[in-house]
Amino acid sequence: MQIGPGLGVAIMMNNYFHDMATGLLVGSGFALHAIMRIQATMNTPEATLFFLKTNSHMKKLFKFALWWVVLGGIPRTIFYTSFEWANAADKLQIPALAVKHVMMFTVVVWGIIAWRRMQKKVELLRESLPPEMRAKVE
Repeated sequence: MQIGPGLGVAIMMNNYFHDMATGLLVGSGFALHAIMRIQATMNTPEATLFFLKTNSHMKKLFKFALWWVVLGGIPRTIFYTSFEWANAADKLQIPALAVKHVMMFTVVVWGIIAWRRMQKKVELLRESLPPEMRAKVE
């Protein structure tokens, strides 16, 4: 398939944003995990409230990034052999490309699993708050 300059730029930008969304998933997960550890160390209602409010905002960011990974993956998959694969093959970088995609897939799946586990803890923490503080989260 012949790819013109305009389509090439669009594919390249989609691929960059797709990689950035994957990084955003990883970064937001690690940041929230760090905040959760601080909450566990402090173990006060105020720390719990801070964590829960942060989680609420991070959940939106996480969902946006996850949807970008899924939706941005569609055109990336369609043009993969004619865009990424061909470029990597010319430079003998196919093993590096394969490792990158396996690593990114693993990180996204691991992140989804970790996120779901964390949301179970979020529910327990929400229930542990006094009613007046719980109202500030919801």
